[in-house]
Amino acid sequence: MLKVKIIPVTPFQQNCSLVWCDETMKGAVIDAGGDVDQILAAIKQQGVDVEKILITHGHLDHAGGAAELAEKLDIPIIGPQKEDKFWIDQIPENCRNYGLPEGRSFDPDQWLEGGDKISFGHITLDVYFCPGHTPGHVIFHEKNAGYAFVGDVLFQGSIGRTDFPRGDHATLIKSIKEQLWPLGNDTKFISGHGAISTFGAERANNPFVGDQV
Repeated sequence: MLKVKIIPVTPFQQNCSLVWCDETMKGAVIDAGGDVDQILAAIKQQGVDVEKILITHGHLDHAGGAAELAEKLDIPIIGPQKEDKFWIDQIPENCRNYGLPEGRSFDPDQWLEGGDKISFGHITLDVYFCPGHTPGHVIFHEKNAGYAFVGDVLFQGSIGRTDFPRGDHATLIKSIKEQLWPLGNDTKFISGHGAISTFGAERANNPFVGDQV
């Protein structure tokens, strides 16, 4: 069974997720944005053997701590899709611009595409390509527990910004409707920021992408 611990990191309070298989205690970290010592403390507290770092997209609050964490744990970085390389390359500059501790750029050990699968222990995450917020954004779905890790594609009551370089509003809406909604109304999703919600609740109430819009 999939287990999840949310670790808010960086001044942006980004929801970094420690995920693991409760039978094997093998796991992964999704969106290691920063505050690496805090992430390491959570890993130790839960007793998880972290095998990989997964990245939904290249913004600094989601990827700024990945290189340091990968180095400390000697594990690979997987994702996002390659169109986000320019964002990853800009992490040091963007951290300086926001007055944050300097994050490091990196080259992922594997770029992802929709249809890929990521496994740890007895858990398998399906990868969906969901551009719009950034051009290389991916999300991860674990169908047995009914969890999706959606980065900054969708939030409780809102959607991701599209005013950044190579963001596109129409593409984001298309990603949500064509990639997320088919995963089912009961699917719980963890966004990059804010509270957990379900796709059904957002279809009923979200003012940007609900069924009534």
